[in-house]
Amino acid sequence: MSTTRATPDPIASPAQKTDRPVIALAGSPNTGKTTVFNLLTGLRARTSNYPGTTVEKKSGLIKLDNRVAEVVDLPGIYSLDGVTPEERVACDMLRGSGGAAAPNLVVVIADADNLERSLFVVSQLLELGRPVVVALNMMDVAEHHGRHVDPDALSAQLGCPVIPLVARTGQGIAELRTGMTERLQAESVTFSPTFESVAACNACGLCPYQSRYGWSDDVVARCVKAPTVARTRRTEQIDRILTRPVVGLIAFMLVMLGVFYLIFSGASIPMDLIDGFFADLGDRIGERLPDGDFQSFMVDGVIAGVGGVLVFLPQICILFFFLALLEDSGYLARAAFVMDRLMRRIGLPGTAFVPLLSAHACAIPAIMSTRVIRDPRDRLVTILVAPLMTCSARIPVYAMITALLFPQSPGRAALLFAGAYALGIGAALLMSFLFKKTILPGESKPLVLELPGYRIPRLRTVLLYTVDRANVFVMQAGTIILLISMALWVLATYPKTDSPSPEAAALIAQAEALAAKGDSDEADVLFAKADGLAGQHALAHSFAGRIGHFIEPVVRPLGYDWRIGIGIITSFAAREVVVSTLAIVYGLGEDAAEEESHSLYDALRRATHADGRPVFTVPTSISLLIFFVLAMQCLPTQAATRRETNSWKWPLFQLGYMTALAYGAAFIAYQGLRAWGF
Repeated sequence: MSTTRATPDPIASPAQKTDRPVIALAGSPNTGKTTVFNLLTGLRARTSNYPGTTVEKKSGLIKLDNRVAEVVDLPGIYSLDGVTPEERVACDMLRGSGGAAAPNLVVVIADADNLERSLFVVSQLLELGRPVVVALNMMDVAEHHGRHVDPDALSAQLGCPVIPLVARTGQGIAELRTGMTERLQAESVTFSPTFESVAACNACGLCPYQSRYGWSDDVVARCVKAPTVARTRRTEQIDRILTRPVVGLIAFMLVMLGVFYLIFSGASIPMDLIDGFFADLGDRIGERLPDGDFQSFMVDGVIAGVGGVLVFLPQICILFFFLALLEDSGYLARAAFVMDRLMRRIGLPGTAFVPLLSAHACAIPAIMSTRVIRDPRDRLVTILVAPLMTCSARIPVYAMITALLFPQSPGRAALLFAGAYALGIGAALLMSFLFKKTILPGESKPLVLELPGYRIPRLRTVLLYTVDRANVFVMQAGTIILLISMALWVLATYPKTDSPSPEAAALIAQAEALAAKGDSDEADVLFAKADGLAGQHALAHSFAGRIGHFIEPVVRPLGYDWRIGIGIITSFAAREVVVSTLAIVYGLGEDAAEEESHSLYDALRRATHADGRPVFTVPTSISLLIFFVLAMQCLPTQAATRRETNSWKWPLFQLGYMTALAYGAAFIAYQGLRAWGF
């Protein structure tokens, strides 16, 4: 190796004289880079997208002496030859190319236990002439494995500061801040290594990287004692179990079932509390505001819309909390390795299993969690099929239909429930296979990854990651969800009718007569029925009701009338809304549906068409169930897809293909059951 004075990068030079210098944190995956970022910035960090991309950029401000600097946590890279979108934006910033300004300082987070890998990126940055500080993390792990790294000797070899760290405990962070301050104040880069462009390599012929790897090995030999210590016996013993095809798969299933159970059970209490809080808030605000449209807008539009956003938070927080624990411990990489062989048979990588499984709780956090998938095409396929998994919002619809069909047969109801879940899973696997063979051709890339060592997760890092994910959901996807909720309120409220329906007016007159005679109980029952009829009449004449009448010819082949059509329209805000909507349009009122569910089922069983035929026959009920299993009846999920793909093209395609799939399957089910004599 030879050294020369660095020359400025001809592509772009760092903006040394800016008022707020930019410090980039770079390094390979699993080196503790994000942990260091959180220790430097804490809760002052913010998340946004790089301009023109869907790749997230985490940045935060820190104070170095009397100077404020911006720290940017770049996606993990193994070299400056980026392949994935995440790697490319990181490499563009480090090079100062592609329209990105070069940072004033690069802090490379290196793994002291695997120094050879980290030095590859360091050598490329030094060759560019970038000001570099090497943060030598996981010193405790290296010492435990018998690797004794000499930071001073390494600094002399690299010509840049080397700061030893134990980010898990925060040891060395103060020294790192001092090193960053001194490096920013330095006038120039001292020197950088140079390499031959091509050298012989016995492994693969001519390899342009061989001389760089040779230099890395030489530096390690000079600065590290006992650099060839093998992996610990305990790690090997655990991996012999967790990476076996069958045992590893069973272990992963058990782990994810535990997470899945906690998402369902652990989130139920905070979700009920959030739901109850906003219901109580709506009641209190409604009491303080005069009756009218503004009261309804605040209670049913704004407050209900905000509550509908925040009620998802417990599931999102629990999911990402456990995903962060599994990733930080080193287990998630093993799980992806085990699942890869099975998932690739249907055209998906092993890393797609976690998002698809978590979609059974809610498709929104599942779509957000597809960021663990490195290949953009595989990630897009997973996003497109994730909403086909049965989420918790579909359960009230399933419960309503099974109660209609099998009120006295729990066994048959359970089979129907299981069949609905199986239909969603089968449809997701089938569509992912078809997408890979048609619009998104190509086989999933074989999973090549380095298995990190096992370590105890840092709770502070996990919590900060969870808070960050929750903040992204509320501030970005939540804004769109709130706007959708308010728009649906307008559609269901206007235009208003001048008077209630004749049936409601007659019931009100009877109720007033009974109240005058002192029969208040019977009068209250009639008033409740009159309110239900009034709500049905108002909804039928609203924009939503008119749309229901307009689409009735389209949904009639599925066995639906205009009232079910309204339920389908309003369920775009959230699938479970169809239950309360049907309660209103069939003359009950929402409160009655909540207080006495049997009244809803009785009303639906008594519902008839204009010619007297019952509405909810077996073919119609099965058709409706299949439609809600397969249809994209959730605009909040569309908002999440829009955010993750950074385009309206794929959300609209997702809406279109799922609607066509649901319509076709429901049509076949309805017409087929009628042909068989049901």
